[in-house]
This record gives sequence, C-alpha cells and structure tokens, in this order.
Amino acid sequence: MNIPKVIQEQKDFFKSQATKNLDYRKSLLKNLLRVVQEKEHDILAALYADFKKSEYESVMTETSIVISELKASLKNLNSWAKPKHVFPAFLNFPSSSKIYKEPYGTVLIIAPWNYPYQLALAPLIGAIAAGNTVVLKPSELTPRTSKVLKEIIEAVFDPQLVAVVEGGVDVSSALLEERWDYIFFTGSVQVGKIIAKAAAKFLTPITLELGGKNPCIIDDTASISLAAKRIVWGKCINGGQTCIAPDYLLIHEKVKEQFVQCYQDEITKAYGSNPQESEDYPRIVNQKNFDRLAKMLVNEKILVGGNTDRDTLYIAPTLIDNPSIDSEVMKGEIFGPISPVIPYRDEAELEALIHRYEKPLALYVFTKNTAFAKEIIRKFSFGGGTINDTTVHFANSRLPFGGVGESGIGSYHGQRTFDLFSHHKGMVHRYNWLDVPVRYAPYKGKKNLLKTFMNLFS
Repeated sequence: MNIPKVIQEQKDFFKSQATKNLDYRKSLLKNLLRVVQEKEHDILAALYADFKKSEYESVMTETSIVISELKASLKNLNSWAKPKHVFPAFLNFPSSSKIYKEPYGTVLIIAPWNYPYQLALAPLIGAIAAGNTVVLKPSELTPRTSKVLKEIIEAVFDPQLVAVVEGGVDVSSALLEERWDYIFFTGSVQVGKIIAKAAAKFLTPITLELGGKNPCIIDDTASISLAAKRIVWGKCINGGQTCIAPDYLLIHEKVKEQFVQCYQDEITKAYGSNPQESEDYPRIVNQKNFDRLAKMLVNEKILVGGNTDRDTLYIAPTLIDNPSIDSEVMKGEIFGPISPVIPYRDEAELEALIHRYEKPLALYVFTKNTAFAKEIIRKFSFGGGTINDTTVHFANSRLPFGGVGESGIGSYHGQRTFDLFSHHKGMVHRYNWLDVPVRYAPYKGKKNLLKTFMNLFS
C-alpha cells in the first residue's frame, strides 16, 4: 500500500467538509453496527484461532463492548457535538461564549494484539463519531482477527475515510514518518516512547494507552475466598494478557496461606483440575511471549500451577512465592497468568513495595476497612482501579480509562472518546448594542474602576 498516497487522499477528503455533517457520521456508524453484528461469528472464530479464546469470553471482552460503544455514539452524537454555552467574561460584556467541538483531521490508530478487535474498533468509533478520517494499523501478531477486521472496515468505509494498513514493525515505522493530526496508540511503554518521539517531530497530539506493574493488595480484613475468586477471574481472563490485570499480589502475612489455598480452589472451580483441558482457558499469543513468561518460572518457588506446554502455548495459572525484587517476574509487566505473591506486615512495607515501580495503569485493594481503601486511593497515583474486585472499572463507559506517568497519556471511553478526537474550540460572540469604554486607552483614571468590576465578576 502506498501510505503517503492514502494519507493525502484522506486529507483531501477531510478538506471537502463531508465529515463535518452529523447525519453522514451517523449513517457510517449505523452501517458499521450492522456489519459488526453480521460478522460477529467470524470475529469469534478468529479470536479462537489466535488465542483459543472462548466465545463467551470474546463476547464479554470484545464484541459486546464494540456494539455498546456504537449504540452509545449513535444515541448521543447530537448532544456530544452540540456547542456548549459557558458563562462569558466581564471584559467581553455584552457577549456570549461557546465551546465548539471540531474534528482534528486525519488520525492514526495503532491497535494492540491482546484485545485486537475491541481495542481497534473502540477508538475508531470515537474518531469517526467526531468527524475524523482514520488510518488503522492492526497488530500483525493476531492475523486472523486482523483479516476479519479489515473485511469489516472495507465493507463500510471508503479508503479515503478509513483505511486499514497491515504489516509489522517496518510498516509502523513508515506510518510514524508521516504527519498526522492525531495519533492514538495502545501497547507497551517501550513502544509508547517511540510513538511520543515521532509525534514530537510535528507536535502531533497523542493518546498513549500503555500498561504497568499493577499492584493488588489483600489486607487481613478482606473476604479471602471471594478475593481469590475475583483475582483468578481478572488474572486469567485473556490468559493474563490484559493491561489492567492484577500483576503482583501484596497479601497481608496473616492471610497468605488461606489465600493460596482459596486461589487453588477457585482455579479448579473455573477451569477444572487441569486447565489445559478447559474450553474456557486461553493461550499465550505466540512462542516469543511464551518463552518470555516461561523464563519467569525458572528457579522460583511455585505455590500453584507452574505447568507449561510450548507446543500449545499453554501456561497454567500460577502463583510464585515471594520472588526476589530483582527476579525476572518482578522486573516489569508480566502480561500472562503468573502472579507473584509478596507478603507484607504493615502499611510502611506496602508503600515501599509499590513505590519501587512507575505509576501503574491500575491498582486493586481487597479490604473491609473503608478508611484503609480511601488511604490507598489518596496515597498512590495510578490510572484507575477497583475496591474488592479487579478490572471491572473498564466496563463503565462513564469512567475515564487511561494511565498516568509511564502508564499512559490521556483517557477515553464513552463521551470521552468523542471528546478525545475533537478539538475544543472556544469562541466569543460580541454584541454591538453596547461598547464598554473602560478597556480602551487612554487608561488614566480607570484602574480603580477596572479593579472594582473585575472583583465583582470574578
């Protein structure tokens, strides 16, 4: 594909003003909704082929979210796009002030491999709803899903509006050489820094949805069996390949032994005595990531699981007992079904452990002590989280989803996705029936009058 040609065609189409029309945008979103519903079976089959991901899990974490985002955009687009009145400033009296939302132009969306369908289409829906043109780069690591994704896009959109560009690192590098009006990237911190550097060349605004080492705290007041059940779910969904999965478990030493037993029990309830035989337990995406994860298990004390099968890319749900801070499993984001268990005695130990790492994308705390939970929220900086559960904050489209520091820049979901892809243009409409003279030169004798009015209307 001739990338510069595609981009120029999209820029030319954007200049035609066609995407500024709300009815046009809604017609595109309606067509997209129709096609994704028609192609749902194909997407579910593709996700199974790429991950051995069950249909139930794919509906819950991929297709249903896309459909919900589409329906919400269609329902609310008129109100989201409507100019917003704000109170005018005194110096502008008499006047009115409004915020107009306009599309940026031509947007690049680089999607990840871990949720290759949902994390490609969710931002694209917002970009189209806001009136942009889009070049979408899906992940090459999930080829079956990317193929169906391309079919869906091409069935709905002309390439001058939305184009799918497939390929590996070389294609991503070529895309980043071009000038964009906005870049949206979901992926690793390492690649996020490359994106930010490329965007800086043209001062291109960006959103970076990255990751981090997400702590999960279980104190001695928590409902241990329920905590284990919810942590198993949050950790094992998508085979642990989730940016907001609980990464390492900080467990009060009083309840560690009980938690480990409950964790094993919950794995058996969810996936049977041998999760490798379960229809509901996904696989690691490829051998490179399998080998990276398997290396984390070497010379570690395994409390639960630990079994692997490279031929089928299977890694069992695993607990590692109190690994060294310098071990492979504690160096960075795990991104797999392996959970280090680190006991703590008091809040000072807890704070020291969490502050060893960059600000995470998510944090979880299991406790019955409301004051303790509030103190954790106040004390630590992180993208978002949940008390007494894991990952479920992602499901509320009324909450912002995004990181802080190295875990990301910007947030989206629901209306925030539309706003993210919209430039907010402030406008003042001055009226002519009165022209207050206090602002004009000469200024002699007007300073006190100016201060009086500024104090009255501030």
